Amino acid sequence: MHSEKGGGEQKMKKILVIDDESNILLMVSQRLKIHGYEVITALSGDQGLERALQDNPDLVLLDHVMPDMDGAEILERLKRERRTCHIPVIMFTANIKEVKVEDYIEKGAVDCIYKPFHPEELLGKIKKFLGIKA
Repeated sequence: MHSEKGGGEQKMKKILVIDDESNILLMVSQRLKIHGYEVITALSGDQGLERALQDNPDLVLLDHVMPDMDGAEILERLKRERRTCHIPVIMFTANIKEVKVEDYIEKGAVDCIYKPFHPEELLGKIKKFLGIKA
């Protein structure tokens, strides 16, 4: 289990996954839970923003293509909001030709993963940005 010490108690790291594809949400959630993370999911940008404010996750995994607003807009809103601006955001995208990692880094994301991705690559990036030793 990935945890941090604080006041003598263990706290599970909480990850918010925002993706409109339920099969991706399920696969990623199950993988993260197996590795000891608490997982919150959202199927839309509005729901994701609401969950980020409500649940204060340690990290956000955010899909680029969403029906109500795209990942770039969700990222910008997360970074503008005082309560969520500190949360590391890793972007997901299948648009390898259209989306440049540098564009997301410039907007405040810490990294970008192209779909389809290897689960170990995702876990490695999560550990890196949560400051967990591999």
